[in-house]
Amino acid sequence: MSDLRIRPAGPEDLDTVLAFWRTAAEGTSISDDRDGVERLVARDPEALLLAERGGELVGTVIAGFDGWRCHLYRLAVHPDHRRRGIGPALLTAADERFVRLGGRRGDAMVLVRNERAQHAWRAAGYEPQEQWRRWVKPLTG
Repeated sequence: MSDLRIRPAGPEDLDTVLAFWRTAAEGTSISDDRDGVERLVARDPEALLLAERGGELVGTVIAGFDGWRCHLYRLAVHPDHRRRGIGPALLTAADERFVRLGGRRGDAMVLVRNERAQHAWRAAGYEPQEQWRRWVKPLTG
């Protein structure tokens, strides 16, 4: 694992990240476009964490903190690099970021149908909160 490098994404990484998510992430989001990710990196330059091995992007996680809650999105590991500790390393980096910022609890959005992800989150110490539902409303400008 010593050859794994975790770092924040910069503007120069965005096209690579978007292409990576098409291969490695489960599902798509309304924010999975250049404008959405560009706004994220501009607003919080340390939120989008990249895992690289040998200069190749092998994993991502968004570790967003709004000053009150710690939110995790887009934990994704390239299919050819799974089960090698990349996901846990990204979550450790996210946890460390949250602690530095004063965060108290991380939460993650996990698709109900994505059983592989549920196992990974559970192994990392997360558990579902069945009493909550996610409510969404697409916003138009």
